[in-house]
Amino acid sequence: MSDGHTWPRPRAAWGMVALLTVAYLVSYVDRAILGLLIQPIKADLSLSDEQIGLVLGPAFAIFYATIGVPLGWLVDRRSRTKLIAAGIALWSAATAFSGLVRGFPQLFAARMTVGVGEAVLSPAAFSMIGDSFPEEKRARPIAVYSMAITLGTGLASLIGAVVLTWAKQSGGVEVPFLGELAPWRLTFLAVGLPGLLLAAAFLVLRDPPRLSRAGVDANGFGDALRHVGSHAKEYALIVSIVAAMVIVAYSQGFLAAAFERRWGWPPEYYAQWNGLSALIVGPAVYLWAGSYCDRLAAAGDRNAPRRIMAWGIALLVPANALAMLMPGPWIAFAFLVIGSAAISAISAVGVTALLAITPGQIRGQVVAMYYMAISLAGLLLGPTTVGMLSTRVVGEDNLHLAVAAVPLIYATIPAILALVFFVWRKPA
Repeated sequence: MSDGHTWPRPRAAWGMVALLTVAYLVSYVDRAILGLLIQPIKADLSLSDEQIGLVLGPAFAIFYATIGVPLGWLVDRRSRTKLIAAGIALWSAATAFSGLVRGFPQLFAARMTVGVGEAVLSPAAFSMIGDSFPEEKRARPIAVYSMAITLGTGLASLIGAVVLTWAKQSGGVEVPFLGELAPWRLTFLAVGLPGLLLAAAFLVLRDPPRLSRAGVDANGFGDALRHVGSHAKEYALIVSIVAAMVIVAYSQGFLAAAFERRWGWPPEYYAQWNGLSALIVGPAVYLWAGSYCDRLAAAGDRNAPRRIMAWGIALLVPANALAMLMPGPWIAFAFLVIGSAAISAISAVGVTALLAITPGQIRGQVVAMYYMAISLAGLLLGPTTVGMLSTRVVGEDNLHLAVAAVPLIYATIPAILALVFFVWRKPA
């Protein structure tokens, strides 16, 4: 697969991974921070829960999921570093503008723009990583990059906890040229503007040479579709497992509210502990999964990523379903930490499994289609299902039951299929 390919020097390759990971971390903080600022935003802009739901899910998903495919086409043809720089600049400016909006239409448009900017990052990043490391050394850099998800979640939670506490103790802050800004507005500016400096760094980063693969000469969208179709079972299993995980992960946006309604935890208290656990557990799982897969791949075993995915989804279902049925908040939180470890394990190796069956010439487009599928599933089904079950079925006082139902509904069948095809039947 890599005969004749000139791999970048390890130091340069890992330097690239570090910068990509920082970019992904920044993107996830910019994406997640909104969910922890719901109450002050609602109060200042006089928004309804329905409008907040539209901003949290569809506003971001509309372009983040769908525009990724044409952007993936560009990734396979144009400078990936310059595309990333443009994406970072766009989403950072849009995040900062979110702190200046005066109503629902402006906030909706700002979050859509954040989605457009972030859509280019992962297709370009995974394409660059795939061209910088041979297969037996690829899982660890992919895991390091993907680890930014849990780091971003943790940092966003801790920032949200500080802001919520600050908002309860102060009114606003005077900012030159902008006047007095509420804490939530200042938060958007603080997390958005530094991204413009990060965008500049990618303008001087070298784009690695692309890896060719025998038997695949074209790189059009039709070629990508034909390749996916010829390996439909493998792609379908990988995507179904990761999509189920993402649905559960996005449904957890309701956890702060569920803990408050059932056990009386203030949102900032939940955010504080959630942030700390994400920063401790997530990176450990990501690094272990990447190192484990690389070690086995070097020994000739290429199926470790798929086995980790299978056991991860099998653990995710009971851990996340039972958590909200526990008698007390701390034992519930302990179950959620176990579930979060399972989520991290799947996230760490999902793209490794994907790239193993995807030629280098079409990686940008295939990764974009992958992200389109899992993002649409997660953003549209996760929060929506919890909200509908809470309002229409179990009652809003029993929000925890709606949260508990999501892994049972969406992840049970993928867990069974994963165990059958990735563990009990040895993949080819």
